[in-house]
Amino acid sequence: MRVLLVEDDPAISAAIGKMLERQRFAVEAVNDGERGLEHILRGTYDLAIVDVMLPGRDGFSLCRSARGEGVTTPILVLTARDAVEDRIRGLDAGADDYVVKPFDEHELAARVRALVRRADRPLQTSLSVGTLSIDPASRTAGVADRPLDLGATEFRLLELLARNRGITLSRAQILEKIWDYDFQGSSNIVDVYVSQLRRKLKAAGTNARITTVWGIGYKLVADTPKHAPSGA
Repeated sequence: MRVLLVEDDPAISAAIGKMLERQRFAVEAVNDGERGLEHILRGTYDLAIVDVMLPGRDGFSLCRSARGEGVTTPILVLTARDAVEDRIRGLDAGADDYVVKPFDEHELAARVRALVRRADRPLQTSLSVGTLSIDPASRTAGVADRPLDLGATEFRLLELLARNRGITLSRAQILEKIWDYDFQGSSNIVDVYVSQLRRKLKAAGTNARITTVWGIGYKLVADTPKHAPSGA
């Protein structure tokens, strides 16, 4: 497995590189955001680990540009920022996961393995719920010929609900599948993203909708068209 490491701190880069090599990964390291983007656009890596605070181009910008160019390589962001807003910003920029510095070596290794396993799973070519269609390979969704404008995390949540159509998923299950960890404190992050998705689905005019199962969680269903009763 080939890993791209984009980290400008020599000591941290060396420590992560040695850890990954012990896990039998081949590591290529660069120390600024512009070079990091050039490398990830080559599409030859199984995973990219990207620091947020980089010279030239920050990690958020790198993620957005890579995803905008169609790069599907899993990206794990390293950040010293622990605010919920920064976590959301990183995930919406296209990152698949993140680790807050200082981090435990074993946790980082576990997250790397989890992302690689996720990337290795075969994806269905397409999913549909009612009039809503989802393409996991291109990370796009739409109704008829009208695409939905979704952020990276919004798409992952919609895909998860579509793969479990009609099945109620708890908030804890959604957190585990989408973010791979529980937010600390009383964050309502799942509710926020569900609310955003509901607005976009309604605006798109699809009959697919996210319903709340009180006390449990959420599920994606498709409303059945109502037929007018026949006349006497």
